[in-house]
Amino acid sequence: MTEPSNAYEYLDHVDPRERARLAAVRRYRLVDQPVEDAYDRIAFIAGALFGTPIATVSLVEQDRVWLAACHGLTGVRQIGKEPGLCASVIAQDDVYVINDAAVDPRTLEHPLVRGELGLRFYAAAPIRTHDGYRLGTVNVIDSVPREADPRRLQALEHLAAIVADELELRLMVIRSAAAEQRMRESVN
Repeated sequence: MTEPSNAYEYLDHVDPRERARLAAVRRYRLVDQPVEDAYDRIAFIAGALFGTPIATVSLVEQDRVWLAACHGLTGVRQIGKEPGLCASVIAQDDVYVINDAAVDPRTLEHPLVRGELGLRFYAAAPIRTHDGYRLGTVNVIDSVPREADPRRLQALEHLAAIVADELELRLMVIRSAAAEQRMRESVN
């Protein structure tokens, strides 16, 4: 008899807190799915609010950042996690702001700063679940330096909270469908 395959074997050596966070990311079943209108609207509003050419709703997986919605980067659905701005955001509870990435010591060598994109401004709010996991970000990006005022940053936090609420609604639908399926199977 063969041993059952462990689909998440690569998680065996991951810190338990990160393993729990990754499980939280996966429970919403949003990674590797088509863009949904709710997240697309949130990314659009974030970009419009800040007047930036790029805005995304992202989920941080173990080795990549999945863009659940993206305005301003055509055809991009994921980027590598390292070196990651989104990964830095989920390590804290507060909004993460880089006013000028060309002079900020956190980003001087970052490939998005040094590369073709020429990132200069980045502001992101972590998406926090109701049980405390930071899954990803709502963020805005520009190729010119800028200052972000506190009111806009607070609005970005509210948009991230709306994403968290949408994720909870999504989870309720997933769980309801699973319960309905179990009920049907028990009747048959």
